[in-house]
Amino acid sequence: MVRASTFHMWKLLICTFLASCLPAHPLSAAQAKPPLATPAEAKLIADFDARVKAYYELRDKVDEGAARQTQSKEPEKVEAQKKALVANIQKARATAKPGDILTPDIQPFIKKLLKPAIKGTDGQENKNTLKEEKPIVELKVNAPYPENQPLSIVPPDVLMQLPKLPKDIEWRFVKKHLILYDSRASLIVDFIYNAIP
Repeated sequence: MVRASTFHMWKLLICTFLASCLPAHPLSAAQAKPPLATPAEAKLIADFDARVKAYYELRDKVDEGAARQTQSKEPEKVEAQKKALVANIQKARATAKPGDILTPDIQPFIKKLLKPAIKGTDGQENKNTLKEEKPIVELKVNAPYPENQPLSIVPPDVLMQLPKLPKDIEWRFVKKHLILYDSRASLIVDFIYNAIP
């Protein structure tokens, strides 16, 4: 009887000790991971987000009159609206140049974010998927993406590495170059040369 109670006492002490070593609340998956970015990198992302938001708001502001996107069963009307929207954006961003949104400061960080998704066996598959489509596209800010050229399929694990974008603004690749693509206007908003090897 004494042995049994001693055993239970030790068992209780060990369990109590182990329980005291555990955190008060279980860690969620997000908490268990290391932080995504250093304070300097977080500042870069905040600056990038603000630049994307400014573009998004500008596009919404110029989406009026003949450019106003409305649902229509007439392809000619939809095409005319899109052309008017493109013209309005190009006029409003007449001085836009590469690096206005994807600044030289954030470009190395974006490339760093992409590295885990393009390394190893899965990474090679992702690279192959990204390079599968071989569009012939001149990279130019404010230029329409050619209608007769395919848009790349971006694997989900590659997208997960990149900063989130608002509706109608997308990450796409033209071979190994990363573009910020406005799907509503079919415009190249900005780009990074050689984003993947």
